Amino acid sequence: MNPGLGLAALAVVLVATVAFGVYGLRLSRGTSDFYVASREVSPLWNASAIGGEYLSAASFLGVAGLVMAYGVDMLAYPVGYTAGYLVLLLLVAAPLRRSGAYTLPDFAEERLGSLAVRRVAGVLVAVIAWLYLVPQLQGAGLTLQTVTGAPRWAGAVVVAVVVVGVAAAGGMRSVTLVQGFQFWLKLTAIAVPALFLVMAWHSAGAPALTGPDIPRFERTTVVSLQDPVRFDVTRPVTVTVSGSLDGTVYAGGRVRLGDGGHTAAAGTDLTFPRGAAVPHKHGLAPSSGARWANPLSGAGGRSHPLYALYSILLATLLGTMGLPHVLVRFYTNPDGRAARRTTLLVLVLLSGFYLLPTVYGALGRVMAPQLLLTGQTDTAVLVLPQLTQAGEGGRLLAALATAGAFAAFVSTASGLTVSVAGVVSQDLLRGSTRGFRWASLVAGIPPLVMATATDGLPVADAIGLAFAVAASSFCPLLVLGIWWRGLTDLGALLGLVAGGGLAAAAVVLTSVRGPGRGWSAALLEQPAAWTVPVAFAVMITVSLLTRHRLSPAAVDRVMLRMHLPEEVASGDLPLPAVRPPTAGRT
Repeated sequence: MNPGLGLAALAVVLVATVAFGVYGLRLSRGTSDFYVASREVSPLWNASAIGGEYLSAASFLGVAGLVMAYGVDMLAYPVGYTAGYLVLLLLVAAPLRRSGAYTLPDFAEERLGSLAVRRVAGVLVAVIAWLYLVPQLQGAGLTLQTVTGAPRWAGAVVVAVVVVGVAAAGGMRSVTLVQGFQFWLKLTAIAVPALFLVMAWHSAGAPALTGPDIPRFERTTVVSLQDPVRFDVTRPVTVTVSGSLDGTVYAGGRVRLGDGGHTAAAGTDLTFPRGAAVPHKHGLAPSSGARWANPLSGAGGRSHPLYALYSILLATLLGTMGLPHVLVRFYTNPDGRAARRTTLLVLVLLSGFYLLPTVYGALGRVMAPQLLLTGQTDTAVLVLPQLTQAGEGGRLLAALATAGAFAAFVSTASGLTVSVAGVVSQDLLRGSTRGFRWASLVAGIPPLVMATATDGLPVADAIGLAFAVAASSFCPLLVLGIWWRGLTDLGALLGLVAGGGLAAAAVVLTSVRGPGRGWSAALLEQPAAWTVPVAFAVMITVSLLTRHRLSPAAVDRVMLRMHLPEEVASGDLPLPAVRPPTAGRT
């Protein structure tokens, strides 16, 4: 891609982000504007803003990369990401808005009357947000490197600086304007190139996506390596090499690559003949042939694919309601009815969007199979437009996709930064506007350090782990806190620690040890299937054993506020009488 066009696309996104942030600053006049935009955001704009922050690097880049490499099993991610909002609509949206809380820790303290639960919830908000932020910043670095050749840390620093600046300047009011705009930019940036991509595939004779020797190179292909790569050859092939291969330097020499592992240095060009089977980066283990289109085929080297599939679905379905940057948006609706309408609109917007990354992933196997060799399948959305469209048109489409990618990073990172800043400023800096601005800086530094210091997992896998922690901690707290009067502060506290702690420990071990085999690896790599039941079981069991800690009158007051229509709760309609508490009543 033309580096000038890539930088121009980046500049457009950043300038528009700053412009909306400045406009939001002019509208932000009080503390409520910084935390919940004065609860005045309309359902359509709020749904757009939710889509803007929710459609992250995993959605824009990661889903396409996983589908390209591993096939239909990876559709569990977009299905779970979207269906999670249906669960949110049915169980959480309206009661959470009526609770009157500003943040998840606020809700925990209001519902349970415990400062300890609030503090643990605050720690988990930061952990989940940082787990989610790191792949956003790494994705920004990968994108900037792909389009300009800049070092990976540069993209992470650019996004972090802009996000912290916008969040500190205008708070939730500015971030809402930025995210709403960026959703429609992302949708345009992925939809328009997808149309040209499908037309190019059709004009090429609609080559098959599966077959005994797919993926293969459809034409003579030169693969230029920006980084050193160790790759595995599954079928012997003769290639032309310019650079260093297996420790030997060649200047356009022909080399026969046998089965097994090979190593190429950075700056090496490998020319593969038409019809050659595509080697893959060591450790990638992509699906080949019919396995790519067959569910539960063990894609990605998973030894227990059925367990992994159900665990991914459980994490994404239940983890959505536990994402702090998503939940804080429902506090910005005027009332519970608007919160439900917002959620319904989000379902419509996400359903349309998630059809598109799958198209890139499927067609990337036949149009850009070299990404399997370099291991950069996450860049399929960025490179496919230019590979399929020659001339200036292809470069413009690639620039549009680049703009959408940066919009994904900026909008999601903005929401995460605001959610962490809200918790930090409320709990440590007395909830002032100035405290919120300092907290925005504190929220952005740790993930930036982690993003630049580590290589990380594939984008969608890394974000899936954040979903697992959210599903194992805040999902049980919200479901039981909203729908079960018997939840006690001690039950909630131990459940948060057990579920969130076990899921977080699994995330750390997975990041340190990398992919593995057997049941131990499967349980650690996709922990939601066992950590979510543990969290629910601990909360329920401990609450039943500590029923004496309940205050029936206080519980009744909070439950009525969450479940009664706003007209009744505000006094416009008569409030039904509450039965006086009796001994042993819960």
